Amino acid sequence: MKLRNTLSTAVLLFSLAFTQAYGQVKPERQWPGYRGYLASGVLDNANLPETFDFQKSVNILWKVSIPGMGISSPSIWGNRLFITTAVSEGDKAGFKPGLYGDVTPVKDSSIHEWKVYCIDKKSGKVIWERTAYKGIPKVKRHPKSTHANSTIATDGKHVVAFFGSEGLYCYNYDGKLLWQKNFGLLRSAFFVMKNAEWEFASSPLIYDGSVVIQCDVLENSFLAAYDAETGKELWKVSRDEYPGWCTPNIYTNAGKTCVAVNGYKHRGGYDFKTGKEIWNMSGGGDIPIPTPVLGDNVIFFNSAHGKYSPIMAVKTNATGDITLKENETSNSGVLWSMPRGGSYIQTMLLYRNHLYSLNWNGTIQCLDPATGKEIYNAKLGASKSFMASPVASDGKIYIIDETGTVYILEDGETFKLLAEIPTNEISLTAPAITDGIIFFRTQNYLYAAGKK
Repeated sequence: MKLRNTLSTAVLLFSLAFTQAYGQVKPERQWPGYRGYLASGVLDNANLPETFDFQKSVNILWKVSIPGMGISSPSIWGNRLFITTAVSEGDKAGFKPGLYGDVTPVKDSSIHEWKVYCIDKKSGKVIWERTAYKGIPKVKRHPKSTHANSTIATDGKHVVAFFGSEGLYCYNYDGKLLWQKNFGLLRSAFFVMKNAEWEFASSPLIYDGSVVIQCDVLENSFLAAYDAETGKELWKVSRDEYPGWCTPNIYTNAGKTCVAVNGYKHRGGYDFKTGKEIWNMSGGGDIPIPTPVLGDNVIFFNSAHGKYSPIMAVKTNATGDITLKENETSNSGVLWSMPRGGSYIQTMLLYRNHLYSLNWNGTIQCLDPATGKEIYNAKLGASKSFMASPVASDGKIYIIDETGTVYILEDGETFKLLAEIPTNEISLTAPAITDGIIFFRTQNYLYAAGKK
């Protein structure tokens, strides 16, 4: 059995629904949210440059300074790119890269402005900017975090930005505020050390006219869906879950659309229309962060914190409680699992029948997605600290480490490093891909690399 992330049932159903609603735009050719279309991290036939150089401006189309701080990735629809940031005169500490055990949050109580930027993807010119909220942050941030961590979701009509305790905001494509939501205090913090706050980071998604958000926080965790045009609540379900940064995803089973969420106490699947739980399981890393990724009839989950770091392949037809028993690696709802190998931060990459798992220290593992069997295990560069998730296009995999070095790998059965390209700037953000251009966000700039 081969598992891949190409035109799956979910892609075909969504493309049909979107064409009926919006015309001939192909959503799978856009990068509409965190990690692109259905969080796959993939855009083939993009015709990216073979090489580029940030210092010599070789195949660098433009770079723009993004004020403030943010580790949200760019989202793209048509010729417009959307990105968020939080601007403050007082909070200028920047990111604290590297490996360390200090979880003390940044001590800052200055006034911030939470901003949304719409940028012309071909020129870097700002088309519009909006200040969603202004005030003192309600939650502190981790030294590797910011107050603008969540990636925007867009469907070409709506632009949705989530700033945690500062609210959920929906604009139209031209920047008009359509609606907003205030959920009160959403405390993202270590459950055994509640003063170790991180800030919020789960990104929203838009699917078939609905905005879906996952809020796993210290008190009153929930999953909810809202009408993208009006903001009307469609459903909301409570979750018994530790705080995490997971972003939800969409899968289909027997023609039914479902929502997949990662978690530790409550990983699961929910009915997209009603929010009714379909399946659930517990176990894994106890601070879940990675987003589930989709194969053919399989959802891949990973996590790593505390005692466990599993990778799990869950069947899309799973129902009920599918929690694995001790020493069990599969059951009626789990195709296969491995107890160790999952990542703390990074979302996995399923590409051309290879499942890639990148770890914090630059170790990259290539697995057979049908069985979990290891194909190879290798180490990237000299850096010992990676945060951003990998993306892929046209047989190449793109990874950036915290020092800002871009690694380009060739997809295949053996490890082959094609290039190491430094930006000489700190970067914690996954790249984004559109036709002809790959975007990299560093601490200070947004770069567009493409053929000149």
